Amino acid sequence: MTEDELFESHPDIVSGALVFRGTRVPVDALFENLAGGSSLEEILLDFPSIGRERAEAAILLAARGLHGKAA
Repeated sequence: MTEDELFESHPDIVSGALVFRGTRVPVDALFENLAGGSSLEEILLDFPSIGRERAEAAILLAARGLHGKAA
């Protein structure tokens, strides 16, 4: 999945925050919950509209972005 397929930002949706496309769930919610120690399964229970495929794709995109920044 591409970033455009996964995410959207619109001023009328969560004040323009980057959200998972078709939801009102900010992308930050996924990463903040992971950083806080929640498992992906727990996050998907709290935010079922994300879906496992999109959550995993977002994590993979973030990892690729970090990998591209390595020295």
